[in-house]
Amino acid sequence: MKKQPDRAVLITDAARSQDEQFRSRQIRYVSMMGLRAACLVAGAVLISIRPPLLPLWLILCAAGMVFLPWAAVLIANDRPARSKAERAASAQARAPKPQPTITQHTPEPTEYLTIDLEPEATFEHREKR
Repeated sequence: MKKQPDRAVLITDAARSQDEQFRSRQIRYVSMMGLRAACLVAGAVLISIRPPLLPLWLILCAAGMVFLPWAAVLIANDRPARSKAERAASAQARAPKPQPTITQHTPEPTEYLTIDLEPEATFEHREKR
């Protein structure tokens, strides 16, 4: 049986649905890939018109074409940031819980019984009487 929460959950506190999160990640990924394509086109245009500082511009375009796909994949696969309530609940769950202390008792001395005779010898001794 599920334990009911102590307080009601407001609809404004609810996380976005999985479909909405997936859609926003798709939009971010496509926009970053579009920027990468723009870097490729800008590099081709820069080569054809040969502006001053051409090597610097080409390095910037190449860096965009190399690092944007990497960043796009990381961002697309990342989950949304946690809310303050989620972070607080996580911190509370990780907090160490007080352990009950166990008192130590000293063991009391125990007397042990020592038997010197074999059981058969004792039985035969009693029969002879």
